[in-house]
Amino acid sequence: MTTSLQELLAGWITGQRWFAGKGRAIDDLSIEHRTDVVSGDPGLVHLILSVRQGERSTRYQVLVGLRSSLPDRLKHALIGPWERDGGEYAAYDAPHDAELTRILLEAMESSRREEELAFHRAPDVDIDTSLRSLVLTAEQSNTSLVYGDRYILKLFRQITAGINPELEVVGALAAAGSTHVARPYGWIDTKLDSQTTTLAIMQEFLANANEGWAMALTSVRDLYASAPEVSAEEAGGDFAAEASRLGIATAEVHRELATAFPTGVIETSEVKRMAERLRRRLDEAVAEVPQLAAHASVAHAAYDRLADLGRKVAVQRIHGDYHLGQVMRTPSDWVVLDFEGEPGQPLSERRGLDSPLRDVAGMLRSFDYAAHHLLAGHPEGATLQERADEWSARNRAAFLSGYSEGGGRITADDAVLLRALELSKAVYEVVYEARNRPSWLPIPFAAFRSQR
Repeated sequence: MTTSLQELLAGWITGQRWFAGKGRAIDDLSIEHRTDVVSGDPGLVHLILSVRQGERSTRYQVLVGLRSSLPDRLKHALIGPWERDGGEYAAYDAPHDAELTRILLEAMESSRREEELAFHRAPDVDIDTSLRSLVLTAEQSNTSLVYGDRYILKLFRQITAGINPELEVVGALAAAGSTHVARPYGWIDTKLDSQTTTLAIMQEFLANANEGWAMALTSVRDLYASAPEVSAEEAGGDFAAEASRLGIATAEVHRELATAFPTGVIETSEVKRMAERLRRRLDEAVAEVPQLAAHASVAHAAYDRLADLGRKVAVQRIHGDYHLGQVMRTPSDWVVLDFEGEPGQPLSERRGLDSPLRDVAGMLRSFDYAAHHLLAGHPEGATLQERADEWSARNRAAFLSGYSEGGGRITADDAVLLRALELSKAVYEVVYEARNRPSWLPIPFAAFRSQR
């Protein structure tokens, strides 16, 4: 009995790291869109799948390669046998095939269209179509291909109808001459639910850059390895100067976003409603993680101060998921990546206006994580706690100082909002760690004990 393509894909997709419905049965898988990009052997087929699990339906993008004989180098990407045009082919995950992924470069360079699939080249760029690709293995929710040391193409696996904020923001900032984004080279889109929908984005690959998280961890390890009397300032890998530069870059990006996109204000009544929303999320988190109840009064007090603020709050486009893993240090400056916003949130919310202090709060929490997560299970964790606190405090202060120097505003009233947003982020972290890494719970709990 021949297995249908839908059955084949249903058996394969559940094992992919980017599949969001792990642990739940697939009730139905259907093919919404199919585009034959390349016929022949090898062939390339583009699919948009709709996967229903219970009441939830999720769209996924799959590029399927077809070969009559699958070489050993591609066997790890095998999906299964597929009958097509009277012959049997091996179907496989095409991003792993450099022979086929070069076609994506050629299609973007020529701004080609294949039925409902549209390829675009960014203004004023040329694309080198001779480069071979390599799949990055670190991605969890998307698939990224690096072409030589020039480009990185991010294929969005889970698809939401509409323009992806990453394309919208990076395109606008690059056009304005921002030095804090990786230059866009091209993108792929289609029509879903009558909306232009982003499927992939290609940008400059920052080959000579270092990730902020990795740099911060090197600094923390240097401090832990130094003599007890050596301070964070004196340790060989002091990160404070970079944290300050990152603060300046963050303020500049916020200013550029406020210039490139509309801005607004939240009225005092809406500020009160914001405080109530934060309070509800806290109550929900306490119900799920009862240990949080001992710290809830600290958050409630911060939310009370926010509700009593009595002034409007400026809002604009922001990053939305800002932390040390989203920034890269090039030889000349800090570059900000992944303007997609908070994963799992509706596209309308990710493209909405918010306080830039939400990004600031996210980065402050990231400094705490960089300083303390190595202590989980560490044999000298108790003795290193004070050093971790010192590193975090020093770099948080340096980042905030740089943010102010770069033009970011943090008045006394702003500090009230920032504290509420930081504790809200810590509430989210408590729930996440309880579900995934219980040994890390002390990190977000510490945010409620701090008198910042």
